[in-house]
Amino acid sequence: MSVSLVVLIDVQPGKADQQLEAFRKLAPLVRAETGCIEYRLHRVQGSDTQFVLTEQWESDEALAAHDIAPHMVEASETNKAFRAGPSTALQLMAV
Repeated sequence: MSVSLVVLIDVQPGKADQQLEAFRKLAPLVRAETGCIEYRLHRVQGSDTQFVLTEQWESDEALAAHDIAPHMVEASETNKAFRAGPSTALQLMAV
């Protein structure tokens, strides 16, 4: 069964462009990972500081490997320069 996530991201005022640039660099690396089905960033309409990342992975194992991939470890450090705080990851369940 695949794993779907919605990740809520808040950036510091005036730093949305840094989030967009970081995603442009990171997205091809993540999309090339084994088990990645979807990895897409969305801006929240009417907000200059809120984004939503949607992810879908083939399995829990693929998601776990993604979390420790070198480019994700590096991104976690880089993101601190423009993020307003930690992101909130919500794992979805089909109903």
